[in-house]
Amino acid sequence: MQAESISRSLPQTALRRHFCIVTETFAPEINGVALTLARLIAGLRARGHKVSLVRPRQQSSDGLGHNYDPHVTLVRGLPLPGYRGLHIGLPAAGVLRRVWTQRRPDVAYVATQGPLGWSAVCVARSLGIPIFSGFHTNFDSYARHYHVGWLRFLIRRYLQIFHNRTAGTIVPSDRLRDRLRDMGLKNISVLGRGVDSRLFAPDKRSAALRRMWRAKKNDVVALYVGRIAAEKNLGLAVDAYRAMQRANAGVKFVLVGDGPLRAALQSKHPDLIFCGVHTGEQLARYYASADVFLFPSETETFGNVTLEAMASGLIVIAYDYAAAHLHITAGQTGVLAPRGDAKAFITSAAQVAREPVRALADMRDRAREHVGAMDWQRVVERFAALLSKPSDETSDPASTTNARPVAAASLSY
Repeated sequence: MQAESISRSLPQTALRRHFCIVTETFAPEINGVALTLARLIAGLRARGHKVSLVRPRQQSSDGLGHNYDPHVTLVRGLPLPGYRGLHIGLPAAGVLRRVWTQRRPDVAYVATQGPLGWSAVCVARSLGIPIFSGFHTNFDSYARHYHVGWLRFLIRRYLQIFHNRTAGTIVPSDRLRDRLRDMGLKNISVLGRGVDSRLFAPDKRSAALRRMWRAKKNDVVALYVGRIAAEKNLGLAVDAYRAMQRANAGVKFVLVGDGPLRAALQSKHPDLIFCGVHTGEQLARYYASADVFLFPSETETFGNVTLEAMASGLIVIAYDYAAAHLHITAGQTGVLAPRGDAKAFITSAAQVAREPVRALADMRDRAREHVGAMDWQRVVERFAALLSKPSDETSDPASTTNARPVAAASLSY
């Protein structure tokens, strides 16, 4: 009923929009790109738009008994090395040409830059379908974490060619927009991001979880949520935790997520509390039951978890870029360290651990208050507007990033 009432209030031109999303990752896979796309698609449909999806077949959810969805086109994919459960889409020009000829979208949006995304760009251009791209992941920055730093120039050149073949590229922030412009990308726009502050909220705090972690009432629990992988710089998170321990023996460190480094970290640091992957209400309880959020990554385009932690009333300790730069006022709504300054990050964490829990309450309240008005509805509206603009109108000459509290963002974890 809600979707129907929204649809009746939309202009008729908006009702006829058919958006096709092309992505190599989607729910139930758990990462920022997949979760954000799910939010955007649900929001577009609630506003009366038609949305179709093209993605690789997932081994976990697309077996013989999976439910057929006429709005989803499944293509071939291969498991992504080092990431169990994630797939990379193989070239699918023939499938895309057939599907888009039969059910032509008004506009396509390609969220990932792999072989499937390249096929989508080529087919859309040949059929005269406007296609936009999103810059969700800093693949060029990932290279050094996977011992292929020598490929960084080639990766950047590929990204430049890929994105400039689209009508426009949607990015997380002014800073990233400016960096990509320096790399030669054109027609770049900034999209906002929201957070579900009803789901992620301090009132989800669980005494049972804290007992499971052996955390007393006034003990400080540090939390990390995300992929447990090299590009997340978790070695620094552990070093920060050790410094917090030296300052306050009651500190615990809880990690929510999974990834290729989990086994090694678990073996080397048996006192770390690994909880695996959680979503929805259970994830909200994990957030709210902690006190401090350690986020040492240097490779984010945005970092959705920053907003989720702030909405949950946590003190975020992060490098001063991406979501943290946009939404944290140092010493007021969180703690910032200069990007790449590991010593400053560790020192900041230790200082927080020395503070009495009561003394941190004001900062936690301010963090929650700051993100409280950042809902997804405005993000969806702007996303639809960006995809509906002619290509010569997509670039943001002046930032429309994040007039607080509208929120700014990328589409990445």
